[in-house]
Amino acid sequence: MKYSCILFFLAICFNAGAVSYKHSTFSPYGRITADTDTIVRKRSISAGISLGSDASFFGRTGPVKYPFLNTDVIYNAKSGIFIYGSAYKVFTSIPTIDETDLGLGYLYTLSPKFSGNISYTRFFFDRNALIIKSSSSNDINFKNAYDWKILKSSVILDYLFGQSSDFFITISNSKYIETDWSIFDDKDYLSFTPSVNIILGTQNFVQKYSMNHPGDLDLGHNDAVLPVYNPKYARDNSEFNALNYSFKIPIAYNRPHYTFEFSYKYSIPVNVEGILMNHKESFYNLTFYYVFY
Repeated sequence: MKYSCILFFLAICFNAGAVSYKHSTFSPYGRITADTDTIVRKRSISAGISLGSDASFFGRTGPVKYPFLNTDVIYNAKSGIFIYGSAYKVFTSIPTIDETDLGLGYLYTLSPKFSGNISYTRFFFDRNALIIKSSSSNDINFKNAYDWKILKSSVILDYLFGQSSDFFITISNSKYIETDWSIFDDKDYLSFTPSVNIILGTQNFVQKYSMNHPGDLDLGHNDAVLPVYNPKYARDNSEFNALNYSFKIPIAYNRPHYTFEFSYKYSIPVNVEGILMNHKESFYNLTFYYVFY
């Protein structure tokens, strides 16, 4: 805990002032616009679809891999208000749709380099949904980012509540690079946005997940199932700690109205609560979204 606090303090000092470019696939709980997304100053509607190799929630994954499909629609007003909805399907689960989300937010710009957004999201889960985020039903998200030119830094605060309550801080440093040459004509280009990310927070949602899905949790080396409630795990989960370190490389093909992106992320979970047995993992995502002006 001591080292996590020191790391957090240094990261906040480095990221003080940051800005937000609305949405990012780094967001662990939903909205799927690509990492190369920028602020849209017009009234617009964007629709997207994303295919992922495993569902991850604030640096934690379920006891087995859950590949998923996610669809998303976002309305952006000129005033900065945005409204969005999404649907989430895990391929290995019973429900036709595991999760639907509805949200409302506001995007602001304080300077050309400094901006942010604040939003509220309500999650609705099928009772048979297996994804680990299903113990949380509400999220208040506050994001700021600052463009240093050399790189872009962001700090995201999340407060999640429902069956369990947790607080998270996500710190990200990224570099946006785009080609000065075209692929097929003068209206397209490639972009790259490598990033290094840190997630800190509590993980009470893990304990609640284990209580809701006791039959789905395996120790990994035999058929025994851990008790649905363990005071030690509950105590450990309530501590604020570093949860995950990751490195991500998105590669996007861009045209005036749409983006197609492939991303690779290498994730290193730390301070893992014993029930899930999380380990280092590679994640792969394909994302397509279209913007209507």
